Amino acid sequence: MQITSIGLDQLRLDLDPPFLAAWDPDPRQHFDATIVRVVTDEGLIGIGSGDTMAGLAGHEHLFIGQDPRDISRHVRAIETINFHGGRCWPLEVALWDIIGQATGQPVAALFGNALRRLPAYASCGELKSPTARAESALALREQGFRAMKIRIDRDRLDEGVAAVAATREAVGDDLEIMIDLNQSWRMAGDVDPALDLSSVRRTVRRLAELDVYWVEEPLPYHDRAGLRALRAETGMRIAAGEMLDSVPAVLDLLEHDALDVFQMDVVLALGMSRARTLGELALLKHRSFTPHTWSNGIGVLANLHVVAGIGGGPYLEFPYDPPGWTPQRRDFMLAEPVTVGDDGCIEVPQTPGIGAVLDPDAIDRWRIT
Repeated sequence: MQITSIGLDQLRLDLDPPFLAAWDPDPRQHFDATIVRVVTDEGLIGIGSGDTMAGLAGHEHLFIGQDPRDISRHVRAIETINFHGGRCWPLEVALWDIIGQATGQPVAALFGNALRRLPAYASCGELKSPTARAESALALREQGFRAMKIRIDRDRLDEGVAAVAATREAVGDDLEIMIDLNQSWRMAGDVDPALDLSSVRRTVRRLAELDVYWVEEPLPYHDRAGLRALRAETGMRIAAGEMLDSVPAVLDLLEHDALDVFQMDVVLALGMSRARTLGELALLKHRSFTPHTWSNGIGVLANLHVVAGIGGGPYLEFPYDPPGWTPQRRDFMLAEPVTVGDDGCIEVPQTPGIGAVLDPDAIDRWRIT
């Protein structure tokens, strides 16, 4: 089997009303997605998505004519492209999609098949008032979710803690609550300093009183000493690592015991193969591997297959914050959006590959290049 072509579809969905993302001061008027298609001489087509694929152009020859099943070779080749400024891990997703199809198995089975389903946590992206966030939490509980994540603006800490307090009062002990301070996440042009350790310490202690399950990115990744001190002083689980794009960076956090929850995204940060290895190392050290999945349904599925394959968790992130952010918006390129069951769990598709099916009409409608 050989790869005969690699193609990209650049898509843009207009958002009306716009999505008011907590981490971005400008309302999002549209949502972009890049679809990768890898075609073989045997007629198999693998798809991937999750990043812009900037950097691939001009390097397709590194893969065309090669056997798509030579995955270790392809991972190393993608890493050389990424070194020069790209982030081309959706290509690896498409290759694993082909391998799954060729073997007649879900990719999760190829990765170990430890789990067939995982509880999902609703990952909320918008800043809402305490009353509105509490109401949204009640709605999530009614829909079957067992956990949710609330983002707090570093410039509005009191308001963020108040939203958590209102949510806890509304749901009682029926819903786990995670918190994201986004101290390692930067939009282009965001040059404001991160919160200092003292401010973070006070905030995390307040959150601990509200029985928060974890605090995500309370400090920048490089502040290993601060992360360790925060864990030791507050007893709070610390989660981070979603955008760490090198194996040494993740190993450094593992070796310095800086985190409880490792969150490397397989389409935005490290790829499926590397995330599998590092996720297993985290599990062997009695830490959690619960990756970031905030891209689209194809990215959600790619992360799901890796987590389910190795037995990660205890939850899978599910980007969801209606009415602004829904599976229909997020997965507009798919024939059916990725959804969560009434029991709050997300099932691993049992079809060969990653289980994503494109909607050709949506691709034609929203294609920009």
